[in-house]
Amino acid sequence: MAGRRLDAEGRAGLALISPPLLFALLILAAPLLTILATSFLTDGYLEIIREPTLGNYAQVFTDPIVRVVMLRSLGVAAMVTLVTVVLAFPVAYYVSFHVRPERKAMWLLLITIPFWTSYLIRVFLWKVILGFNGVVNTTLTGLGIIDAPLTFILYNVNSIVITLAHAYAPFAILPIFIALEKIDRSLLEAGRDLGESRLMTFWRVTLPLAMPGVIAATLIVFIPTIGDYVTPEVIGGGKIPMIANLIQVQMLALDNRPLGSALAVTTMVIVALVSVLFLALNRRFLRGR
Repeated sequence: MAGRRLDAEGRAGLALISPPLLFALLILAAPLLTILATSFLTDGYLEIIREPTLGNYAQVFTDPIVRVVMLRSLGVAAMVTLVTVVLAFPVAYYVSFHVRPERKAMWLLLITIPFWTSYLIRVFLWKVILGFNGVVNTTLTGLGIIDAPLTFILYNVNSIVITLAHAYAPFAILPIFIALEKIDRSLLEAGRDLGESRLMTFWRVTLPLAMPGVIAATLIVFIPTIGDYVTPEVIGGGKIPMIANLIQVQMLALDNRPLGSALAVTTMVIVALVSVLFLALNRRFLRGR
């Protein structure tokens, strides 16, 4: 009787999850499989020739332009992730440990305010802020700090990092905040009772227990940053292309969808390997603690 009941519950659960599972497969898996299959085909003039080839991947790994763009994308993504997580941790720590419980909801609301506007609008606002006649140059000129507007604060890697770090800051703050909220405060009191300073208590207790949130923030920021297209195009002025811009050129401007698909697949594999490596190093770190 119990076995039949479990079978009935299993069928009911399967029926419940089947629609969203099929929807996820249709929306996510089908496009990925299409890109993967296209990456092994041959490009023809304004058409795709159904002839399997590894030439697209050979070009991806041998073309010096692709290598430079890929390394730049990884470097920019790493810089953005580092800056975002380092700046997000103090904010999350302050909200978790120093803001009164009844006011934490208001702080979280303020943190998520950037989500109320379009990502594209925020990117264009940073272009206005950093532009030749933007807010920064106008303010510095008006205060007499500089005689002529600065030209190096826009259309470079630094401006791209600043824009992306601001755009993804809430994505880093929230998971770190959640991890800090789960820490048992009695553990911190025990550390201080044993004679540890606040700094050593933070290093030995708070930071290791908050690492799941830091890991989540790192991956949440790193993965979409490496594939960002809008910011390098707008803030970089198209002069500092990243891998997403190169994929767009191959897919649309040059109509070389097999090569563009190979670039996309290679990027996804690299991101997956970097993520797995980071998770493995973090797991080793936690075991060593």
